[in-house]
Amino acid sequence: MIASPQDLEQRTGPTLARSLLELLASMRFSISLLTIICIASVIGTVLKQAEPQVNYVNQFGPFWAQVFGKLNLYTVYSAWWFLLILAFLVLSTSLCISRNTPKILADLKQYKENIREQSLKAFAHRAEQGLADAPQAAAQRLGQALVGGGWKVKLQQRDQGWMVAAKKGAANKLGYIAAHSAIVLVCVGGLLDGELMVRLQMWWGDKTVFSGAGMIAEVPAKHRLAASNPTFRGNILVSEGTQSSTALLNQPGGVLLQELPFSIELKKFIVEYYSTGMPKLFASEIVIHDKATGEAIERRLEVNHPTKHRGIEIFQSGFDDGGSRVTLQAVPMSAEVKPFEMSGVIGGSSPLSNGREQLTLEYSGLRVINVENFGSSPADAKDEGQSRLRHAIDSRLGAANKTTTRKELRNVGPSVSYKLRDAAGQAREYNNYMLPVKLDSNPGSVPMFLLGVRDTPADQFQYLRIPADPEGNKTTFLMVRDMLKDPVRREEAVRRYVRAAIPADRAELAAQLTGSASRALDLFAGAEGGKSADGKPVAGLQAVSDFMEGNVPESEREKASEVLIRILNGVLFELVQMSRLQAGLPALERDDRTQNYMSQVVLSLSDAVHYPAPMTFELKSFEQVQASVFQVARAPGRNIVYLGCLFLIIGIFAMLYVRERRLWIWLAPRGDGSQATMALSTNRKTMDGDKEFDHLASRLLKAPS
Repeated sequence: MIASPQDLEQRTGPTLARSLLELLASMRFSISLLTIICIASVIGTVLKQAEPQVNYVNQFGPFWAQVFGKLNLYTVYSAWWFLLILAFLVLSTSLCISRNTPKILADLKQYKENIREQSLKAFAHRAEQGLADAPQAAAQRLGQALVGGGWKVKLQQRDQGWMVAAKKGAANKLGYIAAHSAIVLVCVGGLLDGELMVRLQMWWGDKTVFSGAGMIAEVPAKHRLAASNPTFRGNILVSEGTQSSTALLNQPGGVLLQELPFSIELKKFIVEYYSTGMPKLFASEIVIHDKATGEAIERRLEVNHPTKHRGIEIFQSGFDDGGSRVTLQAVPMSAEVKPFEMSGVIGGSSPLSNGREQLTLEYSGLRVINVENFGSSPADAKDEGQSRLRHAIDSRLGAANKTTTRKELRNVGPSVSYKLRDAAGQAREYNNYMLPVKLDSNPGSVPMFLLGVRDTPADQFQYLRIPADPEGNKTTFLMVRDMLKDPVRREEAVRRYVRAAIPADRAELAAQLTGSASRALDLFAGAEGGKSADGKPVAGLQAVSDFMEGNVPESEREKASEVLIRILNGVLFELVQMSRLQAGLPALERDDRTQNYMSQVVLSLSDAVHYPAPMTFELKSFEQVQASVFQVARAPGRNIVYLGCLFLIIGIFAMLYVRERRLWIWLAPRGDGSQATMALSTNRKTMDGDKEFDHLASRLLKAPS
């Protein structure tokens, strides 16, 4: 038996192209794509986007940071695979709409009046009733009644009687079209306003990312996008008194330069603050210079109050330094460095030489207003009294906002940020406050100069706190630190302390106290301690702590440490008095304020040993120049997204709250009247459907409710 071509086609099944088309147009494929997009959106929300690469290395480690980078998880919404999924979702949903819309539209025109009488008896909602009027008259009467109730009606005459077919709620099926069309519109709008157009120009327009440095005017054309670019979103920084017409589009590995059909001139940047020092208003007075017409248009920008020109919206995004000039005073942190002054512009750099070591001073930022959160919950006195010496030392170290008072926000004045970069390109970032900061509201507390340092941008600043002397500067602290390195001055301070501490009638104790004081001061100065891992002498309270743990039994360690710290404080006080006498400053009074000052001097001298730079720079003066950061965006897809959102609302409302109902009434002759058989079909079985059918049956057929 030979198979026919029809049998052969039936056996071989659909072609590959048809199978792919069926897959693309299927609902399960669209739902799968939506699921992947949702997962990717969660990743893009949880994982901070477009952060410096070093932040991801610190968070995930070198291996996984590189793996996640290859998958573009740091720029999810502009990743090629995310854009590809969106494109496939648009294609799949469009095919689904095109395949089902003709069926839906055809179904909207049909009344299905050819249904058989026997089929009506199979419906869940059905009723039968004898009517007094003839089938034709009954059909016309019932049809008019249904039309009056908002139904669309069609009458059909048959040999055995009349069929009344009616329908209502057809908008339910239109909701399907609207909701699916909304997905297409939103995705198309997202693709237009996203990175798709920029990526297409990079793939097929020979545009590449610029990763170098230099003047914007010197960047080659292959890194620039034309002003006719249909969609983009970038940032532009404009300093007061200057103008710019080139925006920067951040890309993985660098930036693209976007030319604008106009330039933005910043006349004045305005910032207003609350009483706490927190900013409450950013505003920019700008002039838009149109390149085509030469027109100059003055505008005022505020946050959430953008302006628009030539289809490009300009938003007030933030503010930055516009090239302020600063004068820094170098404060030596080691004996090899002498004081000197440096002047520069924020964003610039200056070369430094530390003997054989070559450093570069990079001026990172200037902040005139700083609102810091100072304070913490009070420490438990009992726990503090029971802690060991090392625990007591550690509890004193840390960030500048680590205090024993409640949290509060206060403006602490200007600060300068800079980086010291070595010849290998490694850099640490520093943040120093210009004025001494009072860390709590205690009248006897001592203001501190805060010197911050961190190794990477992902870290928080750790602050060295230097107490301000009664004259409000660091002079006393710096002189004591220098004297501490001199053995002769240390011996003199010990003699002064012993002479003041030992009464004349107890001279036999002088030698013992002298030995203890000399040992404590030498340990603190790093003259007797061991070496750390980097080869530097162990000094400060760390050296004292190591000595106590290595030479004093644990049961006696707490009491011995208190005695040794008391002796150390006394000797250092004499060293302070010597330094002030040498500088021609008045001696410190023995009161509570001096005691607080000396406590912080001890801690600061101990912490200064670990300062990672040979010098620190304090801000002496500055000339502030402010700049505005504007976001410029051409977003033609926004209105498409708005339209899609409207369609989505209409579609969901229609599908959830509009019920499609179809009603049939078969009228067959019976004597002088007719026999009516009524049935109702609805797309959802609800209590409202039951009530509606009972109401229709009661009103149309005069049947008991």
